[in-house]
Amino acid sequence: MIPRYTRPEMARLWSPEEKLRAWLLVEVLACEAWAKLGKVPKEALQAIQEKTRPFIERGFSAEDVARVEEIERETRHDVIAFLTYMERIIGPEGRFLHLGMTSSDMLDTAMAWLMKRALELIIKDVKAVLEVLRERAFEHKNTVMIGRTHGIHAEPITFGLKLALWYEEMRRNLKRLETALETISYGKISGAVGTFAHVEPEVEAYVCEKLGLKPAPISNQVIQRDRYAEYMAALALLAGTVEKIATEIRHLQRTEVLEAEEPFGKGQKGSSAMPHKRNPILSENLCGLARLVRGYLTPALENMALWHERDISHSSVERVIVPDATTAADFMLKRLEGLLRGLVVYPERMRKNLELLRGLIFSQPLLLALTEKGLPREKAYALVQRNAMIVWQDETKTFKELVLADAEIRKHLSPEEIEGLFDLRHYLRHVDTIFRRVFGE
Repeated sequence: MIPRYTRPEMARLWSPEEKLRAWLLVEVLACEAWAKLGKVPKEALQAIQEKTRPFIERGFSAEDVARVEEIERETRHDVIAFLTYMERIIGPEGRFLHLGMTSSDMLDTAMAWLMKRALELIIKDVKAVLEVLRERAFEHKNTVMIGRTHGIHAEPITFGLKLALWYEEMRRNLKRLETALETISYGKISGAVGTFAHVEPEVEAYVCEKLGLKPAPISNQVIQRDRYAEYMAALALLAGTVEKIATEIRHLQRTEVLEAEEPFGKGQKGSSAMPHKRNPILSENLCGLARLVRGYLTPALENMALWHERDISHSSVERVIVPDATTAADFMLKRLEGLLRGLVVYPERMRKNLELLRGLIFSQPLLLALTEKGLPREKAYALVQRNAMIVWQDETKTFKELVLADAEIRKHLSPEEIEGLFDLRHYLRHVDTIFRRVFGE
């Protein structure tokens, strides 16, 4: 992912230096496990630990990465290049690295550890977004606005209900991410084609435990890629929710609507040509990045089908999609958190827009009242609609005036009953109930 959309902590996690550190950690832990089984001499393990400790504690340098890459240009194999470099540093005891292992043992276990850490960062981000959504939902619990379907005025809601809806959906994302975290937290050190022919299951168990992973119950030469696909699907769904929120904010900021607006900082410029512009650029940016993250799901699904016990058609894909998707998701969530926290809400404009149709939003209670008086629904609908259509065409008329003047409606409803139908409080009487269902008591 380009630096523009990358936060420092995620950048460090997916850096070449941290990748080599993860690889080395798996290899050293495997040596420790072998030493417990008597396969690696204690003196050799001590030498390995001593020589590798600086790399594990302080990390690899850019110079280390360059040297490994130089070896790889000759070997055409990144794992062999890495092992060659480490053996040069460790000395003769370096021959115990990778004992009984195949490349995927180290690669997939290290990758699981990195993916686990990346998702833990994203889960932390989601919890921060949930916190701000909850705060703002209660802030605007009773901020009345018009609800829209097809982009057209429907019936009154509150802005707090809209925020509560986003909160509940984001909470479902959190559950999916937590499930994906469990699914991805599996390593494998079972050797070529997964039979443990040259490595003991105890080695796998030891390494996985030290990394906070579990041993895959069964593997071939790789961790099965349905785990990766589930991980990417959770990120894709998360991105969809982010885009949903961002799209709504973009609509609310439209000049004709202007019920909410992104924060506009001092010195900020909206257009190179038009100095008056205040554009929803944060939301638009989130919509674009969401498309990118969702797009990474398809190759993850296609990676599930490999030839026989493995091939490497998945490898090139994962080098791109996993770091990029997690990096973009992390960036998106932090941007969304700031956007929601700084979102400017205009209750007066919401109220003004609510009244734009001069009472048409009360058509349903009138329809229901007429049916309760015994009119067939089709007949009641026709009576209400004929008055409603006049309001659409004649801006001097209000819906209530027309209904009160309609002799046929007045046969069934008194003026007092009609007045009672035009009451906003009727629409909001269950807001507290909905909030309790979402947020608890």
